[in-house]
Amino acid sequence: MMRQYELVERVAAYKPDLDEGLLNRAYVYAMQKHGSQKRASGDPYFSHPLEVAAILTDLHLDEATIAVALLHDTIEDTDATRKEIDQLFGSKIGQLVEGLTKLKRLELVSKKAEQAENLRKLLLAIADDIRVLLVKLADRLHNMRTIGVMRPEKRERIAQETMDIYAPLAGRMGMQDMREELENLSFKHINLEAYETVTARLLELKEKHAGTINEIEATLSEKLKENGIEAGVSGRQKKPYSVFSKMQRKALSLEQLSDIFGFRVLVDTEEDCYRTLGIVHRTWPMVPGRFKDYISIPKQNGYRSLHTTIVGPSRQRVELQIRTRAMHEVAEYGIAAHELYKDGVDGDERDARLSTESSAYAWLRRTIELLNEGDTPEEFLENTRLELFQDQVFCFTPKGRLIALPRGATPIDFAYAVHTDVGDTCVGCKIDGRIMPLVTELANGDEVEIIRSKAATPPQAWETIAITGKARAAIRRATRMAIRKQYSGLGQQILERSFQRAGKTFSKDGLRPYLNKLGHKEIEDALAAVGRGEIASADVLRAVHPDFQDTRAAKPGTKSDGDGWFNLRSATGMIFRIPGKGTDEPDAEGAAVPIRGVAEDMPVLFGPDGAVPGDRIIGIVEPGRGITIYPIQSPALAAFEDEPERWVDIRWDLDTEMSMRFPARVRISAMNEPGALAEIAETTALNDANISRLTTISSESDIAVMLIDLEVWNLQHLNRTLSQLRARTCVTDAVRVNG
Repeated sequence: MMRQYELVERVAAYKPDLDEGLLNRAYVYAMQKHGSQKRASGDPYFSHPLEVAAILTDLHLDEATIAVALLHDTIEDTDATRKEIDQLFGSKIGQLVEGLTKLKRLELVSKKAEQAENLRKLLLAIADDIRVLLVKLADRLHNMRTIGVMRPEKRERIAQETMDIYAPLAGRMGMQDMREELENLSFKHINLEAYETVTARLLELKEKHAGTINEIEATLSEKLKENGIEAGVSGRQKKPYSVFSKMQRKALSLEQLSDIFGFRVLVDTEEDCYRTLGIVHRTWPMVPGRFKDYISIPKQNGYRSLHTTIVGPSRQRVELQIRTRAMHEVAEYGIAAHELYKDGVDGDERDARLSTESSAYAWLRRTIELLNEGDTPEEFLENTRLELFQDQVFCFTPKGRLIALPRGATPIDFAYAVHTDVGDTCVGCKIDGRIMPLVTELANGDEVEIIRSKAATPPQAWETIAITGKARAAIRRATRMAIRKQYSGLGQQILERSFQRAGKTFSKDGLRPYLNKLGHKEIEDALAAVGRGEIASADVLRAVHPDFQDTRAAKPGTKSDGDGWFNLRSATGMIFRIPGKGTDEPDAEGAAVPIRGVAEDMPVLFGPDGAVPGDRIIGIVEPGRGITIYPIQSPALAAFEDEPERWVDIRWDLDTEMSMRFPARVRISAMNEPGALAEIAETTALNDANISRLTTISSESDIAVMLIDLEVWNLQHLNRTLSQLRARTCVTDAVRVNG
């Protein structure tokens, strides 16, 4: 275990002006607090925060970050408190340590929800100070290095979380070395067999191609020297997980991969990068389509480099990365390589400058703000994973703005990446000047123009098409707002008429003082609750006017619930609500609202072709008889087109414990032969349906056509019965009459 003076010496080696006293106090405090605690391996627990601190010294981070690493588990695992840490080390360090502390005693319904809430807390802390992320990544790296002593199921869960969240986070912050180690450690515990197979095969290939690697390295070094370029050339082999994921993603065998071997060329200047590229392409043939210029167009995490693939001396494809030494430091250490961690800038100023100067940190803060807009824990976790997607495509707006998106993104994702308002009003797109479907997968270099309409709202189905967390979250929000707007408009109409009947004046602002009584924080939410039938207008009246008494009498045979709607039910127990005529009849688009309570019986009839749960239904008011129910697709409704005042939008509201069948008429064409009718009856009975009436409408020498009134549980039951009837060899066709 590293001693106190050794830690101080490691930091002093790259930061001579360090606050040695801070490190000494943190070391002693953490060691005393963890005391005799042991890790699962049996090692002293204090060895863990000490190793986390050591990892961060390799990144040359300041003494405050190292102190946080030493203290990061004290609040969570000892009797230390935030107040005590603030007093001893300052409020900033206390805030960082608290940001690294998991939430405790969460009353959440699932492990996934708990994981999501802890991640949300961590990301919000990261948004305040990026050093929280650096310590957390180092913490996770050491835990993964020592995970072997845990139970297999716990190892796999932690490894999967690391693969889903922490490795991509390291990549997004440009910390490629840490990302690769986290991925490979996770890969080993998630799929040991694949890990061992790929590792063994890579070792064989390394031995087989050792001569080629040495030849290319020597030749390239000599060519660069001849041209006056001071360069460091080093060969490397891809890591097991990188190879495995590419095999999975592209459905290739290991032998088919073209870039298992690669070289990294480090030069002094950006100009030398392009000169080196020219020398490489004149020496070996390049593979078309495999050149990428991340110097001209850096990745979102700040990564800059030239990538090309050549055909080597033994016809083996080899990848080359060409970059300056400064670019290399950013590529290896990412945001941790930023000079702001080494020049004595304090935390608040550092974060302000990082937001401006670091595209990776700016991206992270924007992402966190978008992800923290009220989604459920599970949605938050899903969206975070989506936002950490690594493979990218680069597209352009018509004005030349660069938009980076995950591979597989569509114009819908592009629109939301430009701005949420652009996504919400998107109705179409042009890709490179051609009108294309919104489901088109975007490719590198595409110029995308979004066609907009102010009247548009995003369809809910877009959520299954979009692949970015930002787009999905925005579509969900827009859908919720559209539904709320629809119901709040209906609720306002109901309240206006209800208040008017009571001789009162309704105003939306007048509801504000009474929102607590109504159980809502926003006026629109309260109005939507009225529109959905969750709050009766009479309850709102009594909340605003406590002395209000409803003395109105309901019509004979019905019972009004105070908002102008009447509850209806049939003799079989089906319940409907229709608006009271001449009172509160709302617009047709908002007429169907949830049902509350059961009123007294009112006749409810079915049209001649029947209707079953699952159908969208329409009621036709029959003066003196009640209401007749038709499926929305019923041809019989054409007879009432000139009488819109008789149309009532209603819907099913069945108790799940009810057991009853409903009528549906079907037409069956069957072979006119002995036993055919018996087969039809047998199939119907086997499917638990009932034939209530059968009429033969035509009978030729070969085919008989029958109308059968079936009684079924619901639409799914009806479709299953029809499918089974069509499967009979004697049946040539079986269809629903009004379908």
